[in-house]
Amino acid sequence: MGYRVSMAVLGSLLLLTTVANAEKIGAVLNGYEESPSVSTTAKGEFLASIDEHGGVIQYTESFSGLQAPITQSHIHVAQAGVNGSVVIFLCQTAGSPDPTGLAPQCPQEGSVSGTITAANVVAGGTASQQLKAGDLAAIITAIRAGAAYANVHTALSPGGEIRGQIKVISK
Repeated sequence: MGYRVSMAVLGSLLLLTTVANAEKIGAVLNGYEESPSVSTTAKGEFLASIDEHGGVIQYTESFSGLQAPITQSHIHVAQAGVNGSVVIFLCQTAGSPDPTGLAPQCPQEGSVSGTITAANVVAGGTASQQLKAGDLAAIITAIRAGAAYANVHTALSPGGEIRGQIKVISK
């Protein structure tokens, strides 16, 4: 009996160590970050943690005040002020499905949470970016370099209504 309790305690400590070692990333989303800028009172936030091995990202994205129905939300690879390839769906709708089928459904307001693994990474639409499906390591490298953003697309703003450059918050 003592062995089982010791193993349970050890397992809990390992889990806490893994969570404590997770790298935190995030972005504040607004219309002025879009390219070109969008005049909207909508706002949002993307918060996530990358596990210590770089194989899993746990995220929550929240948003409110969108001017039209949401169509989808993604992570794109590009520096601030530049539009880039969609690489990960954060949420999907019937009209704009995630090709991997893994992203949760988009709420019209509120928050959505999910888990990203290599299976969530779609090939970048721009061949010149040389992004490949399944290459989560390349996306994490772009995030750490400040060259990735989250955005929310709506029917009124198909290119994106709110956007925020993803930054490392803490390691």
